Amino acid sequence: PHPDGKEACPFMEDSFSRFLSQSNMYGLCQAGEQELLAATLKGKVVCFRYQDLQQKIRPVAKEVQFTYIPVDAEIVSIDAFNKSSPNRGLVVGITFIKDSGDKATPFLNIYCDYEPGSEFNLESIAQSCLNLELQFTPFQLYHTEVHCEDGCSETVFLLSGHDQRIHLYKENASLHQFEEQPVERLFPELQELPSNVLWLDVLSIPGGRRLSAFGCQNGCVGLALVDQTGPEIVQSWRVQQDSPISTVLLFPLHSRIVGYNLLVTSSIEMAVVYRDVQEYGVSCHACLSESDQCDAVLCALVTDLDFDGQKELLLGTYGQELLCYKFQQPMRGAEEQFQLLWRRSFKSPLLSIIYLDLTGDGLRELAILTLKGLHILQVHYHGGLIRNTV
Repeated sequence: PHPDGKEACPFMEDSFSRFLSQSNMYGLCQAGEQELLAATLKGKVVCFRYQDLQQKIRPVAKEVQFTYIPVDAEIVSIDAFNKSSPNRGLVVGITFIKDSGDKATPFLNIYCDYEPGSEFNLESIAQSCLNLELQFTPFQLYHTEVHCEDGCSETVFLLSGHDQRIHLYKENASLHQFEEQPVERLFPELQELPSNVLWLDVLSIPGGRRLSAFGCQNGCVGLALVDQTGPEIVQSWRVQQDSPISTVLLFPLHSRIVGYNLLVTSSIEMAVVYRDVQEYGVSCHACLSESDQCDAVLCALVTDLDFDGQKELLLGTYGQELLCYKFQQPMRGAEEQFQLLWRRSFKSPLLSIIYLDLTGDGLRELAILTLKGLHILQVHYHGGLIRNTV
């Protein structure tokens, strides 16, 4: 333990890839099992993976040439998903703004290869583009699974925009392309929004239901419990904060206890967790102390880092700090609280965090996008690296 009572960060940096131009909080996504795509503002997309080079597994960062992204384009957001079974294939979505001097035009490009054998090949997917001109400035590009009338599941894109709306893009299987559809048809909870949505999160829960949360530019947080057959809103809640919301994340705290929580981070205030939202809505909450002392929180991740069945909360800040919190069981009569376990400093602001198994050894790495580039951290407990060294 450290003198201030906090633990040491259990992660060590394995690699750092510097980018030629900066990215943003919507600029990193997972593509397939073991790859990351990072988009930079200058229109470049880098694929990051680990490869076996001379008996050592080393990171490789390689630019992918996605078609129909002009040289003067500024990429806003990127996302990717594997199609829901029984369909096959990787789908990549990229939003960008083309600045041709007199006017800036926003676009959404959706990449997907229908050729058998090429459905997961990134190089060929990058050549198969649907180019959609947008009537609004795009923000977060997000994907989630919906249950269709025929009982199958399908993964769709949701794109928030500067027009105070969320736009839905769904695959038209017979035409082999994606098209915009009215969002209220599948997501009635995402219509008539109070402000521009900066972050969206949707979580399917047992009983054919889902929780949907969104955080807005004006500080409003929306939460809804939805019956997916219909779909029909069962209950909805709103809470107003004082500054723009940077992330909202829905999560169960414990692998064995049913109950869902909502983490909300904002640009000025302390991060807050609304506890057991199905039961209490937004009336029961716990603040994350010190989370407002490192400038704005820009990104967050909830995952079980120490394998004890209980999730930790990671916050990445503009003040160049990664903060890790854990829920503490309260003493009788005391309030529930999340305690700051450890923190780690970086050399530039943190924009995005993903936890995935890049090396293929069964243990996951922390991928952290900063303004300068991509850091890969590996878990390192009690003086030893928990992994098979190759």
